[in-house]
Amino acid sequence: METVTSFNRLELLQAADAAAREKGIDRDVVLMAMEDAIQKAARSRYGLENDIHAEIDRKTGEIRLERHLQVVEKVENDAIEIGIVEAQRRNPDAQVGDVIAEPLPPIDFGRIAAQTAKQVIVQKVREAERERQYNEYKDRIGEVVNGQVKRVEYGNVTVDLGRAEAILRRDELLPRETFRQGDRVRAYIYDVRREPRGPQIFLSRSHPQFMAKLFAQEVPEVYDGIIEIRAVARDPGSRAKIAVLSNDNSIDPVGACVGMRGSRVQAVVNELQGEKIDIIKWSPDPATFIVNALAPAEVAKVVLDEEANAVEVVVPTDQLSLAIGRRGQNVRLASQLTGYDIDILTEEEESERRQKEFRERSQLFIDALDVDETLAQLLVTEGFTKVEELAYLPMEELAEIEGFDGDIAQELHQRALEYVEQVNAEMESKRKALGVSDEVAGVEGLTPTMLVALGEKGVKTLDDLGDLAGDELQEIVGEGLSNEEANAIIMAARQHWFEGEDQPEGGSPEA
Repeated sequence: METVTSFNRLELLQAADAAAREKGIDRDVVLMAMEDAIQKAARSRYGLENDIHAEIDRKTGEIRLERHLQVVEKVENDAIEIGIVEAQRRNPDAQVGDVIAEPLPPIDFGRIAAQTAKQVIVQKVREAERERQYNEYKDRIGEVVNGQVKRVEYGNVTVDLGRAEAILRRDELLPRETFRQGDRVRAYIYDVRREPRGPQIFLSRSHPQFMAKLFAQEVPEVYDGIIEIRAVARDPGSRAKIAVLSNDNSIDPVGACVGMRGSRVQAVVNELQGEKIDIIKWSPDPATFIVNALAPAEVAKVVLDEEANAVEVVVPTDQLSLAIGRRGQNVRLASQLTGYDIDILTEEEESERRQKEFRERSQLFIDALDVDETLAQLLVTEGFTKVEELAYLPMEELAEIEGFDGDIAQELHQRALEYVEQVNAEMESKRKALGVSDEVAGVEGLTPTMLVALGEKGVKTLDDLGDLAGDELQEIVGEGLSNEEANAIIMAARQHWFEGEDQPEGGSPEA
């Protein structure tokens, strides 16, 4: 009998070692799972009301069962409590609050108990394996991994990474790309999450950073940090643009990424199923970077609006289709790469628009100041776009404009002031008719025209104005108000909300 017991004990430890090796988890975790299983079976045998603990000796495999009883003054539940008098008979040093461990005889596992124990062990081991997988892969987001296709379901590919399984969803594959069971696959880990059924490792072959990591594997200078990949934009399976920068003036970043006879870039292209890759030089100057990004198209002129994050690009007529690309692909990728909204015009379109703007601005000065066309065109040529600019310009600067003498400058200045006062008076009257309060009119930064626009949108009190977000205010009043100015106006409108309180400095309105 002793021989059988020893064999069983040895078998127990061997089973724990085998499970730990197979699942890649700690042996102690497996033994703790076994203890939980034995404990559950023992409670079924001796009664669920008992507080039973099982312990497996880590060296010999011996199983010890104990019933724990808490020492109390008055016993209310004899299954888990023991009186102080009885406790001190067993252990003279026992005190109220102590726990007395009462040894129990070993149990023979019946078929049901053994099955229950097995389920508990399997469940605990699976939980430990999931935790190990999550901890192992959560810090590997951003890596490229190799695996083998385990199965394909509805286009989603399950990949065996060796010590874990990952999912490569259909929308993260390249277009028209198919895999079969047993195929080797290389992909980018873009997310690792804890899910109810265990950790989910999400792979992608269409992620922009997958291409960046492939270049790091193929180009030693990128891997070593001599060349930086500053931006990537992809139309997966079709075309991509990648912006590179060299930290060593003696190394051409584009040439290094292309490689001898295109060998390096070709290796990446082959992995991406023939995706065409434009490698361009990154520049800290936005205009230069945008010109580079639109290659192979030639650019005649770039007009940048950094505040609106937009850019107007003028190209020769014969370069328009090349700049836009098939189905807008070239300009779309360039926009993603640079982070700017790119609007492309031909030189003819830009010339026509400039002439139209010139005529409209000239007509504005003709109507507002009652001057002839020549004088109006001279003002536009000098860069004036609004009558207000003329009204508030110092007289000395106005007189310095070529072709103006003191009398003309004074007369223009006077007419501009009268026009602005007349418009402001009309707007003030309209503002009052719309019911916009004097408190709102007193907020610094709001012009009479802006006040009328607010009134037309139902913004009439300080509370109405304070309830707006910065972008909402900009949308209502139109051009001429920056983000900072809009936020400052809204914070000023909210000032009365905080009277008597310590208001935090700065901050921008969220809502």
